[in-house]
Amino acid sequence: MITRPNGSLYVHSENNIATLEFAHTASNSFPSELLERLSKAFDQLSGDDSAQVIILKSEGDRAFCAGASFDELMAITNLEEGEQFFSGFANVINAMRRCKKPIIGRVQGKTVGGGVGLAAACDYCMATEAASVKLSELTIGIAPFVIQPAVSRKIGLAAFEALAWDASQWKNAYWAKEKGLYTRVFETIDELDKEIQVLAEKLVSYNPQALQEMKRVTWAGTDHWKELLAERAAISGELVLSEFTKNALVKFKK
Repeated sequence: MITRPNGSLYVHSENNIATLEFAHTASNSFPSELLERLSKAFDQLSGDDSAQVIILKSEGDRAFCAGASFDELMAITNLEEGEQFFSGFANVINAMRRCKKPIIGRVQGKTVGGGVGLAAACDYCMATEAASVKLSELTIGIAPFVIQPAVSRKIGLAAFEALAWDASQWKNAYWAKEKGLYTRVFETIDELDKEIQVLAEKLVSYNPQALQEMKRVTWAGTDHWKELLAERAAISGELVLSEFTKNALVKFKK
C-alpha cells in the first residue's frame, strides 16, 4: 500500500485476478491525482495478459466512495481548472469502458456521486446491505453530467432521474439491486468477499478471448463517450464557478 496525502492505490495480482483497491481518509473520496492513477491502472491491466479479471474495491468497512474531493472542488477558480477537475471521473469511466478485462465491483458501503458512476461502469457489481446510493450534485448547484451516461446505461434513464432529481435522498442497496446497479446484495462484507472471489475464479476458468469479446459486445455503442464526457466535464466546470455553487459549497463546508 502506497499512502499519500492524495490517497492510495494498491494493485495486486494473483492467479489471473487483479485487485485495485483505492483509499482516502475522507470517506474514500477521489482527488484528481488518485483518479489519474486509477485510470492508468485500468489501462495497464487491460494490456496485461496475466490479469484476466479485475476486482475494484475501496479500503475499510464503511463508505465505498464519497465521490470527488470536496476540498479540490472548493479550490476551483477558473473554467480550465473546473473542466480538468470534472475530467477526472470522465477519464476513469472511459478507462473502465475500454478496458478489455471484465471488472467486478465490490461496494461495501455508501457511495455518492462519482462513486455511483464507478459502480455503474463495472461489468458486474455486488454490494452489502449498507451500500446505499445518492446523487447529491444538484444540492450544490451542479449535476451528475459526467457519470450520467454510465449510470443510465446500467439502470435506465428513469432510475437515474429518480436519483438525480431527488438529490438529498439516499436509495438503499435493495433499490439499487432492483434497478440493476447491483447484481447481488449481502448482509455482511465477509459474504460479499466470498462470493466475489467465487465469481472471479469462475471467470478466470473461462476462455479469455470469450471474456474480452463479451466485454466488447456489451459496451458497443459507447465509442463516442470520450468526446461526450469531455463535453459534460466542461458544463460542470462552468457551473461550479457560479455564485450559487460557491455559496452552497461554503454552507456545506460549515
